[in-house]
Amino acid sequence: MASPRPPRASETHATPLNGARVLIVEARFYDDIADELLNGATAAIAASGASAEVISMPGALEIPTAAAIALDAAAAAGAPYDAVVALGCVVRGETYHFEIVAGESSRALMDLAVARKIPLGNGILTVETDEQAWVRARVSEGNKGGDAAEAALALLRLKRRVEA
Repeated sequence: MASPRPPRASETHATPLNGARVLIVEARFYDDIADELLNGATAAIAASGASAEVISMPGALEIPTAAAIALDAAAAAGAPYDAVVALGCVVRGETYHFEIVAGESSRALMDLAVARKIPLGNGILTVETDEQAWVRARVSEGNKGGDAAEAALALLRLKRRVEA
């Protein structure tokens, strides 16, 4: 008799995460878009049974450093975070600055996630126009804030399953 296959991530999606603490670090450069991304992320986290704490930064480049500072402080206080969600928006302008902000914030987040083995969802939008940002940010359309939270939560479920 064949052994049963292990559950797929999509099958464990509904596993409750009661008591989990999720850090959301958001960039407020585009306040209205940030609000919508945050709405999507907090709804997804609440639906999982986890709780969220939000830290706001001016822009996307500050997110990885803010996350690292908050992770260290929470661990030192004996209340570590279980996952991180990064939210923000970078709209292409006429200069090379877009590439720096988009690339370096993403690289630093991946470095942080891998080095610390912390489940992380990257919801920093990198778009050409405000219209593209809204299509991706709106909870009723793209819901990329919710998607970033779901990615972090899926990684947290995986981490808990394999470390059990």
